[in-house]
Amino acid sequence: MDISKYSDLTILYISEYGLKALAAIVIFFIGKFIIKKITSVIKKIMISAKVDLTLVEFLSKVIYFALFIVVILTSLNTLGINTTSFLAIFGAASLAIGLALKDSLSNIGAAVLIIIFRPFRVGDVIDAADTSGKVEEINLFSTILATPDNKTVMVPNSSIINSTITNYSNKPTRRVTLSIGVGYNDDLKFVKETLQQIIKEDERVLKEPEPLVAVSELAQSSVNFTFRVWVSNEDFWSVNFDMLEKIKTTFDEKGISIPFPQMDIHTKKD
Repeated sequence: MDISKYSDLTILYISEYGLKALAAIVIFFIGKFIIKKITSVIKKIMISAKVDLTLVEFLSKVIYFALFIVVILTSLNTLGINTTSFLAIFGAASLAIGLALKDSLSNIGAAVLIIIFRPFRVGDVIDAADTSGKVEEINLFSTILATPDNKTVMVPNSSIINSTITNYSNKPTRRVTLSIGVGYNDDLKFVKETLQQIIKEDERVLKEPEPLVAVSELAQSSVNFTFRVWVSNEDFWSVNFDMLEKIKTTFDEKGISIPFPQMDIHTKKD
């Protein structure tokens, strides 16, 4: 047996495939570094072009994973692996994984719909899938909300897209609507003038659309007024709370009654 012959073949084999393995490793790490740079540049360009932040985050992730797959395939090609057969195996595996993870894939599909139709954006306050909160992030699988009491809730995208979505931040203005009940013995004209004066004294109330104060119902124990004013979106809750307090204190000062449920108990003496 010629030992030198086998030794030469071993050296040749190691040198050939060792160089290929080294080249594949170099391609993988350099490619990964380049992908990060490309994704970062594209992200900055989209932000400077004032593209919606939600769309920026989504597209940057899609671009990153697409380029990452290209780098992996290039590295495998350098090793001499037939990527055609690999793609066939990958396709079959994807089908099996897709059937097993159909719920997760439905979340990805829902994320695409959210990005395309944009029923809400990062920073909006929404009510969807029985959850209310401020949108902090929209990723491929879920939408992350911060609730009013500062809890973090991760809601699956499919649950959101299949539910009724209420966006409280989409419009610049909102309407504060209150129902105010007064007694039947009160002067309705005086009550109406009092409510209109309360509106005039609050600078946060918008002139247009015009505020409304009107009798809306003759109830069993009260005459109900509908009280509507338009305010900036950010002033909605402060105006809502302040108006309730102001109406109560003003009615007390002016002697206007606010009926409330009462029970009279009569005792009979034998």
